[in-house]
Amino acid sequence: MMFRSKRMAAVVAAVALSLAGCSAGGDASAEQSSQTLTLGAIQSPKTFDASQSEFANLSPFYQAVYDTLLRMEPDGTLVPMLATEWKYNDNKTVLTLKLRDDVKFTDGTAFNADAAKQNLERFKAGTSPDAQFLAALKTATAVDATTLELTLSAPDPAFLNYLSKDASFMQSPASFANADIATNPVGSGPYILDTAATVTGTSYTYKSNPDYWAKDLVHYDQLVLNVYLDQTSLLNAIKSGTLNGANTIDNNTLTEIEAAGYKVNPLQLNWSGLLIFDRAGTTNPALKDVRVRQALNYAFDTKALLASIGQGHGEQTAQVFPPSSDAYDKSLDSRYAYDPAKAKALLAEAGYASGLTLTLPSSALLGNTIPALITQQLKDVGITAEFTDTGNNFIADLLAPKYGVSYMILEQQSDWQLINMKLTPNAPWNPYNYEDPKVDELVNKIHVGSADEQKSAAKELNKYIVEQAWFAPWFRPQSSFVTDAKTNVEVQTGNAYPFLWSFTPAS
Repeated sequence: MMFRSKRMAAVVAAVALSLAGCSAGGDASAEQSSQTLTLGAIQSPKTFDASQSEFANLSPFYQAVYDTLLRMEPDGTLVPMLATEWKYNDNKTVLTLKLRDDVKFTDGTAFNADAAKQNLERFKAGTSPDAQFLAALKTATAVDATTLELTLSAPDPAFLNYLSKDASFMQSPASFANADIATNPVGSGPYILDTAATVTGTSYTYKSNPDYWAKDLVHYDQLVLNVYLDQTSLLNAIKSGTLNGANTIDNNTLTEIEAAGYKVNPLQLNWSGLLIFDRAGTTNPALKDVRVRQALNYAFDTKALLASIGQGHGEQTAQVFPPSSDAYDKSLDSRYAYDPAKAKALLAEAGYASGLTLTLPSSALLGNTIPALITQQLKDVGITAEFTDTGNNFIADLLAPKYGVSYMILEQQSDWQLINMKLTPNAPWNPYNYEDPKVDELVNKIHVGSADEQKSAAKELNKYIVEQAWFAPWFRPQSSFVTDAKTNVEVQTGNAYPFLWSFTPAS
C-alpha cells in the first residue's frame, strides 16, 4: 500500500493503494538468455506519447525508447546524455545546454536544439501528471543546431533534475502528428518497441536500436516488460523463473521470493506517519501548541509500528527529508524516541492534562490495523482518537481540508520538490496554507542562494520543522526490487524502478 503524490497539476495526488486486476501474459521464460532482459512491472503506460508520459514505476517503458537531455546516476548525480554540458547564468534564470550532433531518431530525423525545444514546450503544455516539472520554463530557444537556451520565470533548484526525467523525453517531432503516436513511439533511445509482439496493458517487447549512439549503456539485445496488476500473479511469475527482475507491490512476500532464489535490492522512497496539517489551530486549537505536536511524536512506539505495519523492513525516523537529501541529519531520526511519559508531561504543560480529542480520517483502503494502532497509542498518553470514514474521498477530504491530522504515506523527494509539495504556504500538502516566517526565510535561501547557502539552509529548515513538529513521522518503509541470479542491478535514488542502464548480466 502506498500513497503517491505525482499529480500535482490537479492538486490531488495519484494514489496507488490496492492494486488488483488480471495477471499478465507474455511468459518469456523460454526466450530468456543473457541477451534478453525480462522484467516485471506493476503498472502499464496509458500512452507512449512523450508529452503525456509518466515516470516512477512507468519509467522503464519510456526509457527504452526515449533519451533525456541529462542522465541521472543511481546515486542521483547528473551526467551528460543528449546534452554534453550545461551552465546557468548568474541569477539562475537562463540555462544554456550544448547538445550532441550525432543522434538520430529511429525514423531518421536528426535530433537537434529545435527538436529539444519542441519536446519541452509540448510536455509543458501536455497532459502528463508531471507537466508541472516545467512550470518555471518561460521560453525555449534553439540558438543553433547544438545550443539550447532555456529561460525560467524564476530560479528552480530542481530544474536540472527534471531534465533527467519524463519532462525531457525526446520524441521525433516528425511523429507528433502520427495517428499511432499512443502505441508506436519514435525516439532515439536504446530500443524500438516491437508493436507486433506487444500486447498493450500486458506485455511489451522491445528490440535493440542498431544505430543507438550510446552503446555502452545497453547491456541486452532485447527487453521484455510484463505487467502484473496483483501480487499473486507477480509472485507466481517470480517463482516460475519467468522474470530477471521485478518491482514488488509490498514486502509481504519477500520470504517466498528469496526462497525462489531471488535477491532483494532495498530502497527507500517514502515516509510513513502522521501529517499534522492544522498547525494554526484552525479546527482544533490544541494543534497550535508546539508542545501538543511534539507530544504526538513522543506518543508512538515507532519500532513496534515498523515491526507490525512494515514487517520490520525500513528505518525509524522523525524527519520527512530522505538520507539522499542535503537537508538530512541522521541525528534527527531519533529526535523523538518513544516516551509516553514525556508526551503526557508536554500535554499537561500545554493545558491538556485531562486529555484532548483528535478527529482523523479513515478509509477501507487503510484497513483496520492502522486506525486501531493509532487509537491505542494515543489513548496511552491521554488523547482520544475519533476516526471518520471518508469512503473513496480520503485524499480529497485531506486536501479540502477537512482534517487537521491524518495518517499518511508520502514520497520523499528532492529537496525543492518536497518543499513545494509540503512546506510552502501554497503547497498542496499544506492545505491549511500554514505559514511560518522562519520557514519562508530558509526556503528563500534555498531558492536563490549559492550551492553552499542552499545546503546550509536546507539542513536548518529540516531541523526547524522537526523541532516545531510539523509532522510526526514513524519510519521510512523499505521498497524492494528483486533480481534473479543472472541479473545485477543498482537501485535508483528517488525512483521506484531502477533505470534501464543499471541492469547488467551477472558474471
